[in-house]
Amino acid sequence: MPPLLIAYPAIDPVLVNIGPLPIRWYALAYIGGLIGGWAAARFLVARDALWGRRAHAPVLAIDDLVVYIAAGIILGGRLGYILFYNLPYYLAHPLETLIVWKGGMAFHGGLIGAAIAMAIFARRHNVTLSSVADTVSPVVPIGLCLGRLANFIKPELWGRITDVPWAMVFPGSDGEPRHPSQLYEAGLEGVALFVILWIVIFAGGLKRDGLVTALFCIGYGIARIICEFFREPDAQLGFLFAHATMGMLLSVPLILLGLGLLARAMRRAPADAPIPA
Repeated sequence: MPPLLIAYPAIDPVLVNIGPLPIRWYALAYIGGLIGGWAAARFLVARDALWGRRAHAPVLAIDDLVVYIAAGIILGGRLGYILFYNLPYYLAHPLETLIVWKGGMAFHGGLIGAAIAMAIFARRHNVTLSSVADTVSPVVPIGLCLGRLANFIKPELWGRITDVPWAMVFPGSDGEPRHPSQLYEAGLEGVALFVILWIVIFAGGLKRDGLVTALFCIGYGIARIICEFFREPDAQLGFLFAHATMGMLLSVPLILLGLGLLARAMRRAPADAPIPA
């Protein structure tokens, strides 16, 4: 075993106990992601100059949007994990589908649930789905970053065996040094994607219908596939074929969707352009 230059910083997954109720970092990651996303989304819709002539949801409606998104993420994330990652187990143990505090959430399922929630919100508030998606997409990396940090603290979803000098031995693993892939994901899917999307926004990206959503889909899909090369596949699935993982497979349609949305966005004039006579 090579010498480890970084020891795993053992952090109690429970931040504090309030009576019989444990407050876990994992739950705080969801709460922090929703609050951070709510604040960032309000910031975006309050600045009409960023949107040009594009209509978008009013500031007060973002309070309702957060409720819709939270429900979509929780329901979609849980159902996605069951269907994509562990269907045989939950068919044999159907009551355990309700035990969400033991883990088992899938980002791609949560994304589908959030998309359905956004469509319902858009219909009820009489705004376009694309404007809602362009509001939500640039704030999602906040939750992604916090969620991956919570995976690291738990610890779970660790990386593959490696001899890199920053490898760690995770509690509950086989004792082999592994990539801290949760931190890679927090950096790429969270910090890097957030920075890229907000640079695009301040460069006028929201004036092109669907552009920010397209870049989110492409950026997340690519970042997830890169990180999957360092992340240990789920034990119940392993590699699907040719060293591909379920995370890689589910990210391909997301990238293709993003490319389609990008082509559509670039064919249209930005919303601050003069309307043809």
